[in-house]
Amino acid sequence: MTLPTRSYAAQSATTPLAPFQFERRDPRSDDVVIDILYCGVCHSDIHQARNEWGGSVFPMVPGHEIVGRVSAVGKDVTQFKVGDTVGVGCLVDSCQHCASCNAGLEQYCEEGGTWTYNAKDRRDGTATQGGYSERIVVSDKFVVSISEKLDLKAAAPLLCAGITTWSPLRHWNVGKGSKVAVIGLGGLGHMGLKFAKAMGADVTLFTRSPGKEEEARRLGADHVVLSTDEKQMAAVARQFEFILDTVPNPHDLNPYLNTLALNGTLCLVGQLQPLDPPVQAASVVLGRRSIAGSAIGGIAETQEMLDFCAEHNIVSDIEVINMQDINAAYERVVKSDVRYRFVIDMASL
Repeated sequence: MTLPTRSYAAQSATTPLAPFQFERRDPRSDDVVIDILYCGVCHSDIHQARNEWGGSVFPMVPGHEIVGRVSAVGKDVTQFKVGDTVGVGCLVDSCQHCASCNAGLEQYCEEGGTWTYNAKDRRDGTATQGGYSERIVVSDKFVVSISEKLDLKAAAPLLCAGITTWSPLRHWNVGKGSKVAVIGLGGLGHMGLKFAKAMGADVTLFTRSPGKEEEARRLGADHVVLSTDEKQMAAVARQFEFILDTVPNPHDLNPYLNTLALNGTLCLVGQLQPLDPPVQAASVVLGRRSIAGSAIGGIAETQEMLDFCAEHNIVSDIEVINMQDINAAYERVVKSDVRYRFVIDMASL
C-alpha cells in the first residue's frame, strides 16, 4: 500500500510553494517509515525550487534536514525500531559498490547519489520528494540516529549545515591547538565556529560586517577579523592551517589565501560557481597552499557528528516557523534575514 502524504510543493520555478498531496512508495523490506517532526530550510531548497541551478523537476517537495520518529520498519531492518528518533539528510541512496561508497563517502558516489528530493529513485524510477511533508520512506542505510538529549528542532539543520562543516574539519584533522578561520557567519558559518571550537581549535571569524564580534564570540570565535580592513588582514598573514569558506556566492579568495600558513588549505563548502576574480597562482605556489572543496558527508560521518553533538550539546541556532509561512521564510533567507536557520514545525501541516 502506498502512503498518501500531505506536503508543500513547488509546482513551477515561478509559483509559491503550496499544499500538495502525493503518494509515498510502498515500504520495501529494508525501508524505514518516518513521521517527520521538523525540517530545516536550506538555501539550496530555494535554488532548486526556483530552478536556479537548472534541472529542477516539478512538482517538487523540498527539504533535506529531516528529523522524525520511526513509525514502521521493513522486515529486514534491524538497526531501527518504531518510536526511534532519527534523521535523514541530503541523500537517500547511492550505488553502494563504488570506491567512494565502499569508503563510507556516499556523497561522492561515482554513479551519483540519489538526492532526497528532485531526483529519481534508483530502484523504481519514481521521483524522490523531500521533508516539507508529513512522512518519508527511506532505506535504512541512509537513516541516522538522533539522541533525545538534543533539542530535536534545533538538530534538524545538523543534517546539512552541520555535516557540511563537520566533514572538512574532520578530514583536515582540526583539533586541539589548530589555528582555524571561518569565512562568513550564516547557516554554515555558525556551525563551523561551534564545531571548530568544540574540537579544541583556536578559531577566527572573517566577516565583512562590522558589529558581529559579540555574536561570533558567543558562537565560539576567539578572534574576529574584518576582511574589508587591510590592516586587520595584514595582521593575520600566514597564520591559519585551515580556512573553512562558507560564502555561497563568487568572492575574491586572494586576500584569504595570504592568511594561510605554509601548507595551509582553504576549503570551499558554499560556492559552486567559477572562481571570480581569478586566483593569484603565486600565493598558492609560493606557500605550498591548497584550495580544496568538500560536499556534505557520508552516512557514517553524519552519525559520528550527531554523536559528537549529543556529547557536547551542539545544535543550530534556529527560528521555528509554521509550514504556511514558508514563502515568506524563503524571501528572508535570500535577504540573509535569519539567525541562522529556519526550521519548519511539521505539526503545523
